[in-house]
Amino acid sequence: MSCIAVTPHRAQLGEGPFWDVPTQALYWVNIAGKQALRLMDGQLRIWQLPEHVSAFIPCESGDALVTLSSGVYRLDLVTEALTLLCVADPQPGNRGNEARCDAKGRLWLGTMQNNIGENGEDLPITRRSGGLFRIDADAQVTPLLSGLGIPNTLLWNDDGTEVTFGDSMDETLYRYSIQPDGQLDPATLWFGSHAHGGPDGSAMDAEGYIWNARWDGSCLLRLTPGGEVDRVIELPVSRPTSCVFGGPNLTTLYITSAASPLDHPLDGAVLAIEVDVAGKPCHRFAG
Repeated sequence: MSCIAVTPHRAQLGEGPFWDVPTQALYWVNIAGKQALRLMDGQLRIWQLPEHVSAFIPCESGDALVTLSSGVYRLDLVTEALTLLCVADPQPGNRGNEARCDAKGRLWLGTMQNNIGENGEDLPITRRSGGLFRIDADAQVTPLLSGLGIPNTLLWNDDGTEVTFGDSMDETLYRYSIQPDGQLDPATLWFGSHAHGGPDGSAMDAEGYIWNARWDGSCLLRLTPGGEVDRVIELPVSRPTSCVFGGPNLTTLYITSAASPLDHPLDGAVLAIEVDVAGKPCHRFAG
């Protein structure tokens, strides 16, 4: 598979790709650079934000959500004004990391101890203080999990009764059954450590297979619904961070990445590759 970089932009820590089907636009973030980015009609636009940002997700109301260190905000895409929606995680010193919306348009946000300094430098992680929270369209916050290290990957089965959620500190992807009241049953281990790097963000294709970005592994793993490796997709970046299906037919896989000590030319780029299976669409925030 041949990869191309979709823009000349290079992120220190690219993350959170989102494909918006109605506008055929790609959204993503540069966490360390405090940037929210959108590629639409071949034009790249960058919103410079006051804090580290882990997700940039359009809303049904026309604006977008950004998950900043101090809370979840609405971003007016025209005026660039920020309005606080909620503070999902009140733990001082935490920041958002993984965030996706389920089929009902509710935001699920995984948080962690902040490991990025004001100038983008790495800070040590010394505690498992992260959590998983669900934010409804009316801004109601429901805590779901606590004691998390580095949350990554949020994907649901078709009927919304199961979520795949990972903790990179454990090098593990877990499966949780979702109870009728919205709470989660205890985790079951779905995919553990692997020689090709550690688990980061993921996307799900129409066949229910999960494409998992492998930090320090220079690849994606396509995993069967049963948690077996179906194939390894080698990439020209050291640290792929996440991926999403996009394009007119949802057969273009967009892959975010981060800078690395190896300093490969495409590290930090958003890559695009054409694949032989369509993906499942992203969902906007319902609010």
